[in-house]
Amino acid sequence: MDNESCCVIEGDSIPQVMPPLLILAFVLGALGNGIALCGFCFHMKTWKPSTIYLFNLAVADFLLMICLPFRTDYYHRHRRWAFEDIPCRVALFMLAMNRAGSIVFLTVVAVDRYFKVVHPHHMVNTISNRTAAGIVCALWTMVILGTLHLLMENHLCVQKETISCESFIMESANGWHDVMFQLEFFLPLGIILFCSFKIIWSLKQRQQLARQTRMKKATRFITVVAVVFIICYLPSVSARLYFLWTVPTSACDPSVHVALHVTLSFTYMNSMLDPLVYYFSSPSFPKFYSKLKISGLRPKRPGGSKTRRPEGTPIPTSVARIASV
Repeated sequence: MDNESCCVIEGDSIPQVMPPLLILAFVLGALGNGIALCGFCFHMKTWKPSTIYLFNLAVADFLLMICLPFRTDYYHRHRRWAFEDIPCRVALFMLAMNRAGSIVFLTVVAVDRYFKVVHPHHMVNTISNRTAAGIVCALWTMVILGTLHLLMENHLCVQKETISCESFIMESANGWHDVMFQLEFFLPLGIILFCSFKIIWSLKQRQQLARQTRMKKATRFITVVAVVFIICYLPSVSARLYFLWTVPTSACDPSVHVALHVTLSFTYMNSMLDPLVYYFSSPSFPKFYSKLKISGLRPKRPGGSKTRRPEGTPIPTSVARIASV
């Protein structure tokens, strides 16, 4: 990156605003997605194509979360990059790749639910796990190729003893990076909204089925997907579009600069909120979370020894139900 093509704005509020937001996203996101990955790996009895898509969504979200401490340190140092060129490229590439991967697999999950509800007899619903794994590999390849340019370019900018590491240039459009940033929002948004409306419309047409719990869960699920996606990605896309429409007057404008950085943090919140998608996606996850909650609330006996119940004493029904979950 040329030194003349980046902005270093002194005295802005970004170093105060961004670290708390990123720490919150990291703690809750890493915890939620880490628990979800444990649920997939150790408590998921049967795997289906929908499970494979959700697992890869959790992987993308978790990898994104573990990149956030580097950005937190960067903002804490008032946007001074403390590492070299290669770590800067890798960090920005990992953030962009896993953000795009999260969007792609969130969209695939919505499409999968669309076919199951609207077209229950379609051949898409009968694909094997091997075919689903092939689809996942193709999607990851597409995501990596779409964000590989961040790994091939220099993103360091040195001005007045300050070294910044930014993927967006704040004086002009970023070419392919801007195209990908807009495309990975508007295309999935159209698909997710289409799936949402078709699912809701289909359930309204089948009023008898709409009363069933399973169909109501499908409606809640697709609504959660659409709401989470719009809340997390629309602000940053809007901020970047405003910049592109107002260049060059908005170049290095502190307010635009702050708006873009803060709204970008909302995109990381998507990975923090995706465990809600897992919760509504399958009955296995509410049961898994219930088990974790019960294990956490269960009192520990002193000395680690368990008091044995005398033989012949009946076990209370409430305890028997908890044990059977």
